[in-house]
Amino acid sequence: MLYYFFEYLHQTLDVPGAGVFQYITFRSGLAIILSLMISTIYGKRIINYLRKQQIGETVRELGLEGQTQKAGTPTMGGLIIIFSTLIPVLLLAKLDNIYVVLLIVTTLWMGTIGFIDDYIKIFKKDKEGLKGRFKVIGQVGLGLIVGSVLYFHPGVTVRTDTSTTDIFKEGTVITAVAKEEKSTATTIPFFKNNEFDYAEILAWAGDDYKDYAWLIFIPVVIFIITAVSNGANLTDGIDGLAAGTSAISVLTLGIFAFVSGNIIFSNYLNIMYIPNSGEMTVYIAAFVGSLIGFLWYNAYPATVFMGDTGSLTIGGIIAVLAIAVRKELLIPVLCGIFLAENLSVVLQVAYFKYTKNKYGEGRRIFLMSPLHHHYQKKGYHESKIVTRFWIVAILLAIFSLVSLKLR
Repeated sequence: MLYYFFEYLHQTLDVPGAGVFQYITFRSGLAIILSLMISTIYGKRIINYLRKQQIGETVRELGLEGQTQKAGTPTMGGLIIIFSTLIPVLLLAKLDNIYVVLLIVTTLWMGTIGFIDDYIKIFKKDKEGLKGRFKVIGQVGLGLIVGSVLYFHPGVTVRTDTSTTDIFKEGTVITAVAKEEKSTATTIPFFKNNEFDYAEILAWAGDDYKDYAWLIFIPVVIFIITAVSNGANLTDGIDGLAAGTSAISVLTLGIFAFVSGNIIFSNYLNIMYIPNSGEMTVYIAAFVGSLIGFLWYNAYPATVFMGDTGSLTIGGIIAVLAIAVRKELLIPVLCGIFLAENLSVVLQVAYFKYTKNKYGEGRRIFLMSPLHHHYQKKGYHESKIVTRFWIVAILLAIFSLVSLKLR
């Protein structure tokens, strides 16, 4: 909203200094400051309200050290993340940008699913919360929306050739620039000439195979959103783990969004140029600020938990960001913590069932899953576990950024 107000002041009234709002970097800086202020100042009020309403965490007995002390800690703290992200975005971002609209829809959609889940757990006294099939239906629904918009919307284009060619003709220089085009191309990290088009999978279908690329693209989007949101949900198990690792991943995606949306940087780095995607940097800045502000209260010992309201929202946003900047194939590296947590659960359950059928008694790979609980069972303090997971997340983020030039 403020963006349009200052645009009017700059273009119509020619007010000195108003043009600074045209710069993504300036608005991103304001967004992170504003979201930090909202999450830290008003976050305390939300926590007090949650405590007053007795919206506390019900802790299952898992035999973990310090577990009983967490009982009654306010949950649904994901509301802090959502509000402190959306308010700066609504004030500072271009609200007619299709990528920003998609991210707002993702935030509200996944936040609603998580809120319903937490509501059932707390007020209906059902520890299982929202049935798993309904969560999956919600995630698939969001995937259909995101995939369809990215595929069919005319404003979603790419330019794989960012170079310009100067043609000399009778003393006149004519600059030929590659055209923006609709495409389902994505980036394969760490490979030279690393663009891969999902449509190529259907090349056997005939000359018009690209018309049916949505049959591949949309299911891929659905799978990624479902997998990443569930990974974030599983990671939210000890104080500060999900918020901290997510902030690192999102900040990295912010760098990808900024360079991909800038023709100069994308040309220098020889990467895919995605017009208008740079505007996502404003949203990302607000989101990072809200996560860091939330950590102020969620760091050990936590005075609030994000609940599924926060974890499902975080996972959905990270997935949509990665898909929008065509870096979804980098998710296993960038979100390696989420992947490890997911795999630990899958392997644990699969191995337990296999050994139970074979030997009559189920056996386990880990002392407990998800992975962070395994280290708790080994006697590590949760602060040490969180700090080390953060360090791993930083290393994975650096490795992901290196993919811009290392091919």
